[in-house]
Amino acid sequence: MEPAATATLVTTAAAALWGALTGLLLPGAAHRLAVPPDEPRRAGCPRGHPLRIRPGRPACGPCAQSYGPRGTPLVLAAVTALLCAGAGAVTGPRPELAVWLAAVPVGVLLAVVDLRVRRLPDVLTLPLAAAVPALLGLAALLPAHAGHWPTALLGALVLGAGYLVLHLINPSGLGFGDVKLALGAGAALGWYGWQALLLGTFAAFASGALYGGVLVAVRRAGRGTAIPFGPFLLAGAYAGVLAGAAG
Repeated sequence: MEPAATATLVTTAAAALWGALTGLLLPGAAHRLAVPPDEPRRAGCPRGHPLRIRPGRPACGPCAQSYGPRGTPLVLAAVTALLCAGAGAVTGPRPELAVWLAAVPVGVLLAVVDLRVRRLPDVLTLPLAAAVPALLGLAALLPAHAGHWPTALLGALVLGAGYLVLHLINPSGLGFGDVKLALGAGAALGWYGWQALLLGTFAAFASGALYGGVLVAVRRAGRGTAIPFGPFLLAGAYAGVLAGAAG
């Protein structure tokens, strides 16, 4: 096996392991954050005991009870591992891979919370919006990177501004959390150029429209029903980043 292929294989395996380990920690974080916007984060069980946040489901020792569906930790670990492995396989051992591996578990957590309560918490979106451009700036200082940091910054501004306009036009259809999430997504997509940014944006809206159309077709929603858009924004960003890394 050639050295480059070996390096990619090792990188993919390490990325998958990282994704599995971080994915096991997500159910506890999701349980804390998946609350309505006007409620504080969960700090304990319904009886007030502090929850133990550990790999797997969050648990209350005094009540001897765990929270969340039994299969959730394995599902989230598998999904996060698969997404990280995909990023590792396509990006290879380039410095920007560290940024993608840091962002993927946060993105999975955001998608879970948004699907549960239609909310993208500031405690996740704002650090992501700051961390992705900053970490990409560090990656740009290292050899063998395959992106362009100034375009990443412009991508964050352009995508964030675009989503802000859509939010102002239709606040009920696109929340302000999506605007903040678009900053980090725009930076990641812009790293690989404008083509990746356009592809990621198109993929987000196309997948969201397809999901909404399926819900209407099976009569689970009406034409005016709002859907959580965060998972589709994230999926589009992931697809655009992979396409940019492969190109």
